[in-house]
Amino acid sequence: MEHYTLPHQHNQPMSQLMDHIPESENFQTTANIFKQLSDPTRIRIFWILCHCEECVINISAMMDMSSPAVAHHLRLLRSSGLIEAHREGKETYYRASKSKKAQTLHHMIEQIMDISCIKRGE
Repeated sequence: MEHYTLPHQHNQPMSQLMDHIPESENFQTTANIFKQLSDPTRIRIFWILCHCEECVINISAMMDMSSPAVAHHLRLLRSSGLIEAHREGKETYYRASKSKKAQTLHHMIEQIMDISCIKRGE
């Protein structure tokens, strides 16, 4: 076990923490995912796709946005692994990934919204 000496001693055992701190790359991966969700439109699209599978045209109608604008957000979400797509004929359908990462973010978003959003009728 390596011993760590910090500039300020606060009588806290830091060696154990420092032995288990993840590498910087792990934090960069996490930051990249949160960056994808830093846009409220992308969070909304991701949330919709956690609850249903839809094509770009229908997502565009739900979001009241142009198809190219929605396609841009879908590309970003897909590149981060939060959503997946499959084709049926000429149509491409999108849905949230079944990965633990996507499911955890979905639950986190709903919990944060439940905590911080004003409920209707209140």
